[in-house]
Amino acid sequence: MSRRERLLDELRGYGPADDTEAQNVEAVVNLLTTSADPFSRGHFDPGHITASCYIVDPGGRLLLHHHRRLDRWLQMGGHVEADELTSDAALREGREESGLSDLMLAGGILDVDVHAIPASKGDPLHRHFDVRYIARTAAPQSVSMHPDESNDLAWVTLERAAVLMNAPESTRVIRKLGVMLG
Repeated sequence: MSRRERLLDELRGYGPADDTEAQNVEAVVNLLTTSADPFSRGHFDPGHITASCYIVDPGGRLLLHHHRRLDRWLQMGGHVEADELTSDAALREGREESGLSDLMLAGGILDVDVHAIPASKGDPLHRHFDVRYIARTAAPQSVSMHPDESNDLAWVTLERAAVLMNAPESTRVIRKLGVMLG
């Protein structure tokens, strides 16, 4: 089964939390079924598939990074490479951006979001069709910041994450994490 077919299968079995997320899932499915290369970082119209990872520690804290280019507190994440599955990309990005080598996914898709990415470094304004997962670490003290990606890393409570991230799509995920971790 190709990574496109696998992601389509996962999305068809996924239950969105609200109407906005249902529209996001529909947009990702549409991209997967109509685009020649929906995973390509060079596919800008309308955008491409990305993957991200919400990392939690044994105490239920969430690891955020202050994204250097976007100047915002975010979860770890980024582009899907070569023939990588979105779940593998989320873990790779989580490991690269946090320095945590023991990350393990905790279940399947956590959330699906579609958001605009501003033009930068020769790339035009485009959208990221982001497939999001949750990962756990047993060694939160082992974080190390990648200065090319982040201004800072911080372990925060879900309440603090909601304040720092301060966006509807983040609030939806934090609410889900509260139920899962609660």
